[in-house]
Amino acid sequence: MQITRSSLDTRKGPAEWFTGDVYIDPVAAPAGTSTFAAALIHFTPGARTAWHTHPHGQTIFVTEGVGLCQREGGPVEAIHPGDRVYFEPEENHWHGALPNRFMVHIAMQQNDQSGSAVTWGRHVTGEEYDAARADPG
Repeated sequence: MQITRSSLDTRKGPAEWFTGDVYIDPVAAPAGTSTFAAALIHFTPGARTAWHTHPHGQTIFVTEGVGLCQREGGPVEAIHPGDRVYFEPEENHWHGALPNRFMVHIAMQQNDQSGSAVTWGRHVTGEEYDAARADPG
């Protein structure tokens, strides 16, 4: 058995990746031959990711609060504690909190050969978010 004591500080998510206040706690980082990474992501009300893709896909597991997620061209879906969402490799998508709720999820993905786990795109516009929250799947 190996216990790794928490030694990394919570960091604020960069404005290039998120709209609103988002906080990231690392859970697992690639090491040795593993390309797996995971983080606990805390979204404040109204906060959300920019559009993005993952070379090997991504799974998110909602631990608390209520959020929204959407793949490009698909419907907006509400997500709740215990829900798991899998985004296919290279599937453009976003996820975040409702405007009046926090949302926390564990994000799990693999790095590609160059060490990258994500390609960030443009921010979800206010109009896109307002339309999404008005009709959350």
